[in-house]
Amino acid sequence: MSAQDHEENLTQPAAETDGETVSEEETESGNEEASEEAEPGSEDSSEETGSGSEEASENEVAADETTTTGMPEMAPPLFVVCFVLCVFISSVVSYQFGYSRSLRDAELAQAKEDAYASPEEENVIPDDPIPVEFPEEHETSLPPAEMTVDMQELYAQNHDFIGWLKIDDMNIDYPVMQSLYDEEYYLNRDFNKNQSLNGCLIMDTDSVVGTGTKANDYEDGTPPSTNLIIHGHNMKNGDMFGNLDKYRDEKFYETHKIIKFQTLYEEREYEIVSVFLSQVYLKTQTDVFKYYKFFRAKNEEEFDDFYNNIKDLSLYDTGVSAEFGDEFITLSVCAYHVENGRLAVVGKRIK
Repeated sequence: MSAQDHEENLTQPAAETDGETVSEEETESGNEEASEEAEPGSEDSSEETGSGSEEASENEVAADETTTTGMPEMAPPLFVVCFVLCVFISSVVSYQFGYSRSLRDAELAQAKEDAYASPEEENVIPDDPIPVEFPEEHETSLPPAEMTVDMQELYAQNHDFIGWLKIDDMNIDYPVMQSLYDEEYYLNRDFNKNQSLNGCLIMDTDSVVGTGTKANDYEDGTPPSTNLIIHGHNMKNGDMFGNLDKYRDEKFYETHKIIKFQTLYEEREYEIVSVFLSQVYLKTQTDVFKYYKFFRAKNEEEFDDFYNNIKDLSLYDTGVSAEFGDEFITLSVCAYHVENGRLAVVGKRIK
């Protein structure tokens, strides 16, 4: 007997004949006859019954297993559905965010390429900076100098502001920034630290602009280093140092000889000594003149080495000379006569 038949017998209601229920007497009579017929082969019947019982028992177990394991899978709990849905949504959002960000980066890179004077991305500041050397403490015999009113207002807005550079009759009229802990911070940021293709004019971290005034021999502050180097982008539209290459023309130089630089404490002026073309050299190249490595002359020999080199490289003779103890300012911008080319305009301090 199959498990299904067995289950049907266990659950089947009393037999019906012609719509009437069989009486108890007929049932008992039928049982007696069945008993009599079963006696001759009682042993066989017992065996068959035992075998049937075992089979029925096994079938019941199988039926139970079918009931517990073979039942159709129920729908997952609600929290599982929610979890899967959240993972899917977050994946979609992450993908969209990453795609949008990569698209913005591509647009910014394209904008930079369009803005600079060369299709190649320029590297304004040489990749081989020397370690930053902070100025030694300078003993002063006078009270510390106070910032000028207009510079104090700008310094209050951004403490990386160190001065203002200006050349008359040119569009070079900008604040100069210096971040001692990240030299390239303002390479693509404006005065307010917002993203900007123009960036800012950047004073090299190894340049020491100084505090106090020359009128007091810097007894009210600290003296500047021998050479101040200011980097700027070469923009196609002439912004920042985009017009600095006009100094290749001696006639232009004749009417634009003075560079003005106002620090937080004083106004300075520099007369142009030399205009020359150079480049950023490899670290392994030691037999070349690296103007961008000169900041402080420790002795007359180091001063003369810098001065003689910039005079020899000059595109024309300015007629301006310098001697040990003088101070310089160097404006440096990318040029494209050679790979990693540079144009430098060097002025000697006269005020």
